[in-house]
Amino acid sequence: MNRLYTPWRWDYIVNPKPSNCPFCDYLQQDPQHDSDNYILYRGRHAFIMLNAYPYSNGHVMVLPKAHVSMLADTDMVTQAEMMALTTYCTTLLGRAYNAQGFNVGINLGKAAGAGMEPHLHIHIVPRWEGDTNFMPVIGHTQVLPEMLDDTYQRLHRLLTQFPPPTLDGFRQE
Repeated sequence: MNRLYTPWRWDYIVNPKPSNCPFCDYLQQDPQHDSDNYILYRGRHAFIMLNAYPYSNGHVMVLPKAHVSMLADTDMVTQAEMMALTTYCTTLLGRAYNAQGFNVGINLGKAAGAGMEPHLHIHIVPRWEGDTNFMPVIGHTQVLPEMLDDTYQRLHRLLTQFPPPTLDGFRQE
């Protein structure tokens, strides 16, 4: 029998699930802890972080700083920053991983598959031709060749070289 070890999931399996919002908790911490929480960038109204349980290496999320669950609960400036950061992430991930495409999605509500329903987030997942295999379908297991800390370092270095756009000059009408 072959074994596939996924030690990064152990903490999630054995520890109690948070009753509060981990995203809001991470934002309230000093930015010096951003690498521990996988926050890559803090914008004015939104931020970028790694997904701790990625579908593929480089799976990031863009979230509003406000604790809201629906797009309709955000203002136009926040929506604009979230979309600008989502666009930026596709460029960043293209450079970092030579991604050939992206799945970009928002699950609004539990019925739509939102795993962290109370805090809105946009998933950006890099994709490559032929990147699907039997493991997720048959074995219900993701195979990721890069550890999360290494992904964070790779993307953070690139982010420093190619900073995200800002909304300077954007006016809400």
